[in-house]
Amino acid sequence: MGQEYQPRQHQASFETAGMLSHIFTVRTLQEAVQLAERCKQEGFGAIELCGAFGPQGARKIIRATGGQIAVGYVTHFPGQDGLFDAFFG
Repeated sequence: MGQEYQPRQHQASFETAGMLSHIFTVRTLQEAVQLAERCKQEGFGAIELCGAFGPQGARKIIRATGGQIAVGYVTHFPGQDGLFDAFFG
């Protein structure tokens, strides 16, 4: 999630024998909510969010899917806060 993304351009799909995976980008939480609703309609089984969503954003995505899709979000160890701040700052 970030303002620099162009969601129609910045995406990828990977297909293996047992799974189809997609990477989507969004600029805002509202775009993510709309995308999550679409993923539910299309039968997705899981959504893994970047850490920018935090617990509150992840809960909004869970609500958008009616709790019918597994939703997780990436986090990091607190000892690496400085590295993350330097990279994303």
